[in-house]
Amino acid sequence: MTYKTQAFVAAALMTLAMSSQAADPIKIGVSGPYTGGSAPMGVSMRDGVKLAVAEINAAGGVLGRPLQVVERDDEAKNERGVQIAQELINKEKVVATVGFINTGVALASQRFYQEAKIPVINNVATGTVITKQFEKDKDNYIFRTSAADKIQAKMIADEAVDKQKFTKVAILADSTNYGQLGREDLEKVLAEKKITPVAVEKYNIKDVDMTAQLLKSKQGGAQAVLTYGIGPELAQIANGMEKLNWHVPIIGSWPLSMGNFIDNSGKNGNGARMPQTFIQDGNTPKRKAFIEAYQKTYKVDRMPSAVSAAQGYDSILLLAAAIKQAGSTDGDKVRAALENLNTKVEGVVTTYDKPFTHDDHEAIKPANVVIGEVKNGRVVLGK
Repeated sequence: MTYKTQAFVAAALMTLAMSSQAADPIKIGVSGPYTGGSAPMGVSMRDGVKLAVAEINAAGGVLGRPLQVVERDDEAKNERGVQIAQELINKEKVVATVGFINTGVALASQRFYQEAKIPVINNVATGTVITKQFEKDKDNYIFRTSAADKIQAKMIADEAVDKQKFTKVAILADSTNYGQLGREDLEKVLAEKKITPVAVEKYNIKDVDMTAQLLKSKQGGAQAVLTYGIGPELAQIANGMEKLNWHVPIIGSWPLSMGNFIDNSGKNGNGARMPQTFIQDGNTPKRKAFIEAYQKTYKVDRMPSAVSAAQGYDSILLLAAAIKQAGSTDGDKVRAALENLNTKVEGVVTTYDKPFTHDDHEAIKPANVVIGEVKNGRVVLGK
């Protein structure tokens, strides 16, 4: 073999190696509960993520490489979330992870990504502390595309006290990190309005009888029940109120929009009001296309959790924009790009224009959130 031939073969092999490397997929972790009471949120988020990935890949991927979803079911368990985080980082070599539905799972798991300098976009979990867990570090790798409880608690209190003019309210919150941190946020906002709840009651996941908590609330003269929990137990609250023949409004955090609250509470859930970043209403071309794609792809009419699906979809669009801008999948460069996105990203929740900065990792602002209301098996815009 001549020198020229050797050089040609070497160059050809290098070109093949480079093209092969360029075609390697960009692995993105997707962590959430796809079974159990939180499943409507986890499944909807995952399916929204997959829609965005499919669209991006159909358009050529990012940096000439396809995105690849590596999904794991954390079962809404903190210890399972920790195992998954280590697996996705060390074995799967993901360049980023999106997801986390449950605040407790997020707080237990995301420290591994912070240590590995791999960005995380929380797209459903709402505990206020989530993006502040590592704010004292030089760089923070934890971002969010859902409405923090700090925003939601204020909206709940504004709705109950300022709009509805209630002076006596009760709080029912589940015993998880989510429920108790949200309750704390809610009590702080109520205190600013000079309102002390007539009852502050706790219940556990899978509880099916809320009679004791509701009786205390009713006997205290509560004019409304403010909730922080997820769908199945929230339905038990609505159904328990009907059994007591006690008809006061339910106003709570966003999971009152979950399919398993609406279906399990039936007519007893009508009128429940909650903050929403996205309502299944095709009132813009982008939203209409997203809803129709979701319905067609997953063969459903009503999304199990429209908020989760939309925020999951948008989290991938933002991540892809950051990777493209960084020209790299290096975690530090992607984090820096997220903090200074130089192009607008049209999502279904909103069009994001510099959604993050170095010191603010919350994409959703109060102006992006509206009040929804359960009405005959759907969530509609609250009047």
